[in-house]
This record gives sequence, C-alpha cells and structure tokens, in this order.
Amino acid sequence: MFEYEQEIVDALLNENENFKRLHSRHGELKEKVKDANSGVAPLDGYTLDTLKKEKLHVKDQMAAMINQYRQAQLN
Repeated sequence: MFEYEQEIVDALLNENENFKRLHSRHGELKEKVKDANSGVAPLDGYTLDTLKKEKLHVKDQMAAMINQYRQAQLN
C-alpha cells in the first residue's frame, strides 16, 4: 500500500497520531479480509462487504492525508 509514497508514509507515521491509527486499522482490516477470503475466519457476504468498504474508506482517508502532506511540502 502506497509503495511510491513510503517516505511520506514513514513521516506521517512518526508525526501524526491519526495517520498512525488509520494505518493500524487498515492493517487489521486487511488481515480480517484476507482470513475471510481464505476461509480461516468464515464471514457472511454482508459482513465481508462491510469490512472491505471500511478498509477502502480508511485507505482513502490515508491517501488524502498523504496528498495534504505532499502539498504542504511543496509550499
């Protein structure tokens, strides 16, 4: 995730508690989705879809923070 932005991600992880919280939550959701898809943690379709949507929402929030950080560095 955000392989091309690793320097910014590292900076935000060190400087921004909200980004750190979102990053952690994204990791948790990613594991839950992976476990559900592999059958380790069976979930119904609705619950799995809900987890995927939350994971995407968290990723979108992190992407917005990365973009804001990048813009701030340009100014």
